Amino acid sequence: MNGERERALTAGVALLERAIDYTLGSLRVVSPDMLCRPTPCAGWTLQRLLTHVTGSLRALNEAATGDVALVPEPVGARRAARGGDLALLVRDDATEVLGTWANVISGGPVSIGDRHLTSPMVAAVGAIEIAVHGWDIARACGEHRPIPPLTAAELLDLARLFVTPADRPHRFGAPRRVVPGASPGARLLAYLGRDPAWPGTPPCSS
Repeated sequence: MNGERERALTAGVALLERAIDYTLGSLRVVSPDMLCRPTPCAGWTLQRLLTHVTGSLRALNEAATGDVALVPEPVGARRAARGGDLALLVRDDATEVLGTWANVISGGPVSIGDRHLTSPMVAAVGAIEIAVHGWDIARACGEHRPIPPLTAAELLDLARLFVTPADRPHRFGAPRRVVPGASPGARLLAYLGRDPAWPGTPPCSS
């Protein structure tokens, strides 16, 4: 049983690392003048999305210790310490998560309020969220950065297991249709309520 947990944890952490590496690539093109842009997350600006992502990364960092606080840490002071650069703050948090999860050695339970999940489950769910938000960030910046096909296929299989009707529409929109033969990345995005053909680079709202 311990061997199975260790293998599951290793696979979950490896997937999380790939998701974070992909999203770090998307963050490289973010500039302060882009923060007002809309994103594929309906009603969210890039600034709001990045604030959400840094909160998710901090929660993932806490999860590596086995306990996640339900009250998110304020972003303002940490952002100010980075000269107001929100993208740089997200990159810092992503790098910290990579290091923290690389040192997790057991697949024990993680407490999130009154819910208890295993470490591999948390890593897998975190990978889904971080990778898809990496795509959101890229599209908001006008970049075409598909999620790598093998990673997207794994994430899609996991999303079908972990994303329930209770997650819609609060966390994810209703699934969308895709054309026959669509890529794994497009199918993943559509399953999580996004338009894989979202145009990107719309002007900031006045």
